[in-house]
Amino acid sequence: MNYIKILWSITLIFLLALPAFSQDTRERNYMYEILKPNHEPKPDVEGFAQTRVEENLDRGLALARIKESGAIHISWRLLKTDDETAAFNVYRSVNKKETKLNKKPITATTDFVDTSNKDANAHYWVETINGKEKKQSEKIALARNIEEEANYHRIKLKDPNVTAGRVAVADLNGDGKYDYIIRHPNSNVDPGVRTPDDGTTYKIEAYLHDGTYLWTKDLGLGIEPGVWYSPFMAYDFDGDGKAEVALKTAGDNYLKNDAGRIYEGSEYLSVLDGMTGEEIVRVDWPERNNRYGDVNRQNRNQIGMAYLDGKTPCILAARGTYRLMVVDAWQLNNGKLEKLWRWDGDEENPVVRSQGAHNMVCGDVDGDGKDEILLGSCMLNSNGTLRWSTGLGHSDKAYMTDIDPNREGMEVFLAIEPWIDNGYGVSTVDASTGERIWGIGHKTLHVGDGMVADIDPSSPGLECFASEDKKGGSTDKYMLSADGKKLASNADVPPCRNWIWWDSGNIRQLFFGDDNRWGAESMSGGRGQSIGYWKGDKIANGIYGDIIMIADLFGDWREEVVTALPGELRIYHTDIPAKDRKVSLMQDPIYRSYILQRSQGYPQAPVPSYYLGE
Repeated sequence: MNYIKILWSITLIFLLALPAFSQDTRERNYMYEILKPNHEPKPDVEGFAQTRVEENLDRGLALARIKESGAIHISWRLLKTDDETAAFNVYRSVNKKETKLNKKPITATTDFVDTSNKDANAHYWVETINGKEKKQSEKIALARNIEEEANYHRIKLKDPNVTAGRVAVADLNGDGKYDYIIRHPNSNVDPGVRTPDDGTTYKIEAYLHDGTYLWTKDLGLGIEPGVWYSPFMAYDFDGDGKAEVALKTAGDNYLKNDAGRIYEGSEYLSVLDGMTGEEIVRVDWPERNNRYGDVNRQNRNQIGMAYLDGKTPCILAARGTYRLMVVDAWQLNNGKLEKLWRWDGDEENPVVRSQGAHNMVCGDVDGDGKDEILLGSCMLNSNGTLRWSTGLGHSDKAYMTDIDPNREGMEVFLAIEPWIDNGYGVSTVDASTGERIWGIGHKTLHVGDGMVADIDPSSPGLECFASEDKKGGSTDKYMLSADGKKLASNADVPPCRNWIWWDSGNIRQLFFGDDNRWGAESMSGGRGQSIGYWKGDKIANGIYGDIIMIADLFGDWREEVVTALPGELRIYHTDIPAKDRKVSLMQDPIYRSYILQRSQGYPQAPVPSYYLGE
């Protein structure tokens, strides 16, 4: 009996010791230590900007022919510089004859329906009345193509065989309109799988709003054709009123392993001139390092933008998601990239390891005017120090917005991928402090998707829904209220992707099609994808192509959808009359940050910093 007891004791000691040999020591310890940052205090960022650099958007006038009636729907932006009492007049011109269409200045909405137009050659414009000041927008006409008059604007690509895989939007020429920067082809090599190594290279290509082709840049064989090796985004980083393109580039000195994956070679953060595609400047990208774990699967790359001093749009180059995370902050000043700080996750308490997400959302969470950086389950301060970490692990989705209007400030909704048995695998935390607010209350297995949206007006706040991935052995779905009450499960829970504000209210809608996950629709015929309410009416159909962006790009505050088809982009917009007006969503910093992220990583529907619901 003593011999058996000794054997059991030795076996138990061996089993308990196994994690010490299979895990990184720092990963092992984070479960037992509280958060104790051990870095030296860092100074606040001092950027070059004297006043906040922001996009100078125009009125965003948009036209659409209402299919059912043939009337013309006219909509335009309300800008944050407009007076609260701003009013609008709408004009039409046919053969040089001008007609004011509204009897009284329009104050309730930023749209109008012209039911009297009979001439296809009509031009429209809007007059803005801000106090005593009056200003006219540009004049625009309906598209000649009757299909385009219905509900979309077309950008024809240089190569008719190209299908865009990703798109960024920014004002490249400073005219106040959003232009389009695409990456093609629409293929992807994900980490963890063998690369086909077939010579495919990604290209970045730019077009103006009116479809004018600008340039193409081939990223070469040093950038593997996968979303985690090729992050890019477009914004006005130097404050000259015209956007640049920031991206990860590589030299031709790369080396590949037996699986065809690159494990060595030069990598850069490059900034390109938005109008020419010429490189302005480059610096080293955060270096490869065995501390990240596997050189491909854990070694993922992202890029972001944050106003680290409250005024200057700074570039964030990031590496790592599942283990170590590193972020370098830069400002583009007088044609040079100046380094502001580096955040290295290994300098912190180990609780920050494996906390990353698939997007990097930035916004001011504490009201000091400077942006913090949400990296999933942890948050960085504007000076490159750790603000908080939940310690819950890698979140497949993280949404930062005002989920619960009954609580002060914003919340972060987390869908945690690793199995969690403490009841917080689906949860919300305070955006400023990281304090846990509520959790789902039971064990979860690989929560792979999530979303927040007001889809039920009877439940206060935004609904929070999430789905487990079959990789973890479960396909359960959950929907909870803003304060954590369980509302629905499984078949009664909506999909998490491709949500849009298209109708006239604040309840959000989603897309219905053959494959709602990716928004793909066969071009072989049929009605295309439709937009509708979850378990409610369909309000639009005939939307074709792969959904690659949903954003408020022009017209009133409601969103457009950008789809990719062979040889073209389509930008669909609503023709439904509005009931209220809101400042353009693109002028909300957190909403704009989500749109910046849509050109890389995994797709997430954008949300603003404020509560947007019934």
